[in-house]
Amino acid sequence: MSDARRDQPSPTPQGPGELSVPEGLVSAVLNLVDTGPVLLGAYTIAELTAVDAIVDFLEARPSDEVLAEAVRSLAARQLLLAGSTGEQVQVRGDLGITVAFQRRARKVLDARTTGTEPGEPWRILLLPQPERICLMVRIDALGVHQIGLYKLDEALRMLTDWLPQGPSAHTDTAVDVDAVLAAAERSALVTVTDYTAQGSAEIADASTDLIFARDDGRLHVLSRNPRNQEELVPSRADGKEGVHDRLVDLLA
Repeated sequence: MSDARRDQPSPTPQGPGELSVPEGLVSAVLNLVDTGPVLLGAYTIAELTAVDAIVDFLEARPSDEVLAEAVRSLAARQLLLAGSTGEQVQVRGDLGITVAFQRRARKVLDARTTGTEPGEPWRILLLPQPERICLMVRIDALGVHQIGLYKLDEALRMLTDWLPQGPSAHTDTAVDVDAVLAAAERSALVTVTDYTAQGSAEIADASTDLIFARDDGRLHVLSRNPRNQEELVPSRADGKEGVHDRLVDLLA
């Protein structure tokens, strides 16, 4: 962790559902991202839940016992301190930056893939910011959440490289979706959800799904049938052939 980030003040929740972000924190971090990715560390889901640094509707809440242990761990590392009143806490360092930028986002891209290899994440979250940067969360099989801030274009390139690739299957005919998914060498579900904040809780709004499946070297792109949300159908390209273009369109 660089000295520039270590010296940043800590976001302080002021009460139920409230967050105070020190003046200058966001602009200072944005300037850092302009020079390259800002890596914010690795945390468990319990540690992130303890400081409310997750999108609420994406994860199951850990047990109270697990949360209590996470709070003790964060306090021992001086990432979580008591505030000036009994209802306040200070989230320090890079974890505090994570909290501040997660609260600013109003859209999340959630990508989950099959066919990963050891050392690869199985799930990636992107939370775009107004300044065309992005909070990226990479989750591995052990549940470790690697978090960083990237320029949005770089984050989308990294995500594209991780998702299934291949020449388009180019089919407008009926497709046996179950057979394609069962035979896929690698497949991924990508969901983009708009959300609003109510206090410290994030409330999910509209969402859009795409499935990428590489079968026999060719890439199938599936989406939900507008007339039957339970049914998957081939997604029309509409001039957007590549995975990257599809992701940009989802986030638009």
